[in-house]
Amino acid sequence: MGGLIAAAGWAPPAMDWHALAPEVILAAGICVLILVDVVLLERGKAFASAISGLVLLAAVVPLLTLAVSDDTSRSLFGGAYVVDRSALLLKALFIISGYVTVLLSTNYVAEGEYWESEYYTLLLSSVLGMSVISSSRDLIGIFIAFELLSIPSYMIAAWRKRDTRSQEAGFKYFLMGVFATSVLLYGMSLLYGASGSTLLSKIGETVESGRATPAVGLAILFVLIGFGFKISAVPFHSWAPDTYEGAPTPVTAFLSVASKSAGFVAILNFVFYCFIQNSSATDVVVPVVFVLSALSMTVGNLIALKQDNVVRMLAYSGIGQAGFILAPLVVAHDRLSDALPSIVVYLVIYSAMNLGAFGVVIAAARKTRSAEISSMNGMLQWAPGLTVLMSVFMASLIGIPPIGGWYAKFSVWRSLLQGATGWSYALAVLIAINTAIAAAYYLRVTKAMWFEEANDGDVTPVDVPPSLRLALAITVVATLLFGIVPSLLTDAAAVPLALGH
Repeated sequence: MGGLIAAAGWAPPAMDWHALAPEVILAAGICVLILVDVVLLERGKAFASAISGLVLLAAVVPLLTLAVSDDTSRSLFGGAYVVDRSALLLKALFIISGYVTVLLSTNYVAEGEYWESEYYTLLLSSVLGMSVISSSRDLIGIFIAFELLSIPSYMIAAWRKRDTRSQEAGFKYFLMGVFATSVLLYGMSLLYGASGSTLLSKIGETVESGRATPAVGLAILFVLIGFGFKISAVPFHSWAPDTYEGAPTPVTAFLSVASKSAGFVAILNFVFYCFIQNSSATDVVVPVVFVLSALSMTVGNLIALKQDNVVRMLAYSGIGQAGFILAPLVVAHDRLSDALPSIVVYLVIYSAMNLGAFGVVIAAARKTRSAEISSMNGMLQWAPGLTVLMSVFMASLIGIPPIGGWYAKFSVWRSLLQGATGWSYALAVLIAINTAIAAAYYLRVTKAMWFEEANDGDVTPVDVPPSLRLALAITVVATLLFGIVPSLLTDAAAVPLALGH
């Protein structure tokens, strides 16, 4: 058979298995979970969480070996799949976020009426999709990766099968996701029609040459709208609050961080490789991004002010944060070396502090059985450690130095001011105003924990399981470390720009 193939003049493509090792490990882990579920049935529930955690930790190892290797940029499949410093940093973000989600889920899922093996299988599948999207430089690869991360997310959002709110959450997320996918796919088809290629680099050459400008302009609009749904940017945000409130809380944490970050990564890939060097394309990108950013940060923060449920508050807070993260794209054409690192830095720090905040909510709810802000009254008396941690995460979300959130906001604000355009100055002012608005509802949570009396005078300590303690430790260390020593993150975020541009 090998001789016949050789005689036909065909040879299999050379595979860099080292570069593909994280995805291979994740795929193998998914297969192991399925086999455990099929063979051990009910007995396999006890091993699902541990297997998932070990698989995710194992996937970090090749990321480290690739990061220290001499070959810092590897291209596979004719440039359709690229593993460089940027991709490694983002893969690490997704895999570690997945690991923290497993830690948050361990007791939550085990103590509920859930089929655990399926849950962790779907979770790892979603992480695999996110990892693939970090390296995809091809329309087909990006679309398949997005579906790989989205379809499991629809299912685990409705994982509380006997809860009508969870069913509504999954159904609404699915319907809006399908609509967004159709819009996104139509934009991609226009890009393929204009360029004759699915490679982002080839599409970028077509855009730069000025060919098929009207079609490309329409394609840009559809692609940004499609991704606008994925990152819950206003006015495409209506699914997020209900989905976040109805889904199991660890799933909400995962969707608010990893899934949203994957959408931003896809936007970065499109803007960076297809549109950033063409002035006519920039004329479409900048106004659309400005409107999405301004509306998201303003509407999200104003509605968050009125929320009494901390999960819904964090959902609208996430919409506002999406506006902050989008803002540097308005200056990416002229200030690429400032804009893209600031977005990557914000994504990593936001992931740490938001996962930590949801971790505290999960821990506190073990006692209160509620996610209402009022249920956290007097938490200092019955959970002083959780109170301090939640205060750190709230301060970081506000942007108070020296906690990580301050540098995230500062890097975005600095890139806008250095852009020195009307668009960037306007967004810089809006960011300052919205940061003050956001402080009001973040401080409301802090006030309830520190200064209100405990409900019914109940000061019985809350029992926090070891897995949840580890998740909170990881997130608080990352939040503090990136604020005190931001160069750990900025150096890693700055490297890929020279490689990819």
